Amino acid sequence: MRNKVEICGVNTSELRVLSNDENLALLKQYRAGDESAREKLISGNLRLVLSVVQRFAGRGEMMDDLFQVGCIGLIKSIQNFDLSFDVKLSTYCVPMIIGEIRRYLRDNTSIRVSRSLRDVAYRALRAREELQASSDKEPTVDEIARALELPREEVVMALDAICDPVSLYEPIYSDGTDTVCVMDQVSDNENTDENWTEKLALKEAIMRLGEREQYILSLRFFEGKTQSEVAREIGISQAQVSRLEKGAILRMKKHIDA
Repeated sequence: MRNKVEICGVNTSELRVLSNDENLALLKQYRAGDESAREKLISGNLRLVLSVVQRFAGRGEMMDDLFQVGCIGLIKSIQNFDLSFDVKLSTYCVPMIIGEIRRYLRDNTSIRVSRSLRDVAYRALRAREELQASSDKEPTVDEIARALELPREEVVMALDAICDPVSLYEPIYSDGTDTVCVMDQVSDNENTDENWTEKLALKEAIMRLGEREQYILSLRFFEGKTQSEVAREIGISQAQVSRLEKGAILRMKKHIDA
């Protein structure tokens, strides 16, 4: 069969996909006590779990294991979904499924984090959720630390310890044609257009100097030699080195500012 993908013994090509209206109708039945509606909700959204699991391919984990963990996230989503939410069930499920998989990966990572540090991290995550629910805004690390009565540094260290390493090439958005990766959103303070232009201007200004002036600046600022050492090397006095250096820098500055 074409497009057949079997995972956990399930032929995903045969999975039915529920519409949002069908999901809402089944959720109402489930809330009314119909357990069979819950099973229909789970089986009708397994393709959603599969689509999320595929984001974590290539991490050395068994896809069957990730699929089962994702199903746990789906079940939790169905149980916790509030019908008053003005969102689709799928919109609510995706971050819940991702969160469940990330927790699984954190607990099974080859980078071992001490139990005590992990406990602090999970307490901090719970505190963040509670603070966000009560204030309707993202709490700061200081607020989380105060809630836990722990030093800020300890909370930061714990949260950093359980973060998953992310590839710079991991896609974060795609419109079907162009894909935006993590590296496209990371700023580089050293290789900005402004710095690149300044480096070109500086190089051009140096090239306008005489050969001896270029040599003096090279010894002084690239090799880190003192004016006395430069004077001995090229056979002139320190006062002459100082005068030539200042004159060269002044001419370079005028060229760059022009």
